[in-house]
Amino acid sequence: MSVNHQTYSYLRRRFEEAGILPQSRHGQNFLVDLNIVRLIASSAKLDKQDVVLEVGTGTGSLTAMLAQQAAAVVTVEIDSKMFSMASEELQHLPNVLMLPQDALKGKNELSPTVLDAVQKALEQIPNSRFKLVANLPYNVATPILSNLLACRIPPVSLTATIQKEVADRIVAVPATKDYGSLALWMQAQCDTEIIRVLPPTVFWPRPKVFSAIVHIVRNEEKLANISDLPFYHRFIRTLFLHRRKFLRSELLAASKVLNPDKAFSKSEVDSLLAELELEPMLRAEQLDLPTVLRLCDAMRSRLTVSF
Repeated sequence: MSVNHQTYSYLRRRFEEAGILPQSRHGQNFLVDLNIVRLIASSAKLDKQDVVLEVGTGTGSLTAMLAQQAAAVVTVEIDSKMFSMASEELQHLPNVLMLPQDALKGKNELSPTVLDAVQKALEQIPNSRFKLVANLPYNVATPILSNLLACRIPPVSLTATIQKEVADRIVAVPATKDYGSLALWMQAQCDTEIIRVLPPTVFWPRPKVFSAIVHIVRNEEKLANISDLPFYHRFIRTLFLHRRKFLRSELLAASKVLNPDKAFSKSEVDSLLAELELEPMLRAEQLDLPTVLRLCDAMRSRLTVSF
């Protein structure tokens, strides 16, 4: 399937010929605007040092563009029929490795097979860099983006089309409805940006919501401020389990989750808040990133546990 034919009518006809229907259970919404496909690829700023992971091969149109610009592409497709159709289009590209599987091992873990394939490609290219570039299915966007930053070979950047609601949560600021653990996880490690908001009309089938292209770049200076990344990840997720609770109650509950053997008493929480000059009646969603980092370090030192 030539990317020059990435239109609604062409896709519809090609799918009918192959006996394929888009599967909502796989979050399949295909871009029918070639300019958007190009924008995703160009936003990733690829060169011949880059190893790209694409989750959701789809028709292979974005894959082919990435292969032209990058050193290697590892592309993953869970739908066996889509995999077969895309294989016909991509088999002539020697730097594309197609994997017919789920990119996730579970809700909180990337597939080891996928990571091994990326690792192998990185080892074969001197001074290579790992990047994610994808039109992500809605149903896996958050776990893919979040878990990649926690995996053994985190990418230097993630460029993806995702549901706008998730994009808003990634770039959210304190004291807004979208601010929470996802914003704190991404912004603590990366520079985050929404490249463009996309209407449903640029997809087939049309989703019921708007989408957005996000560009997320790891920032080593920000990462240096996190003393224990796995603990930080657990801490912020626990902190926002009940986002409307007051901070005093939230920290009491969080300590029980993070280390039940050393769960805080109310007086210990009060002492911690006084030390950090934080009001007990604040809510977690009001805390900015530097404050959350200070609070995380204080919790970690008291709980004396690492994950």
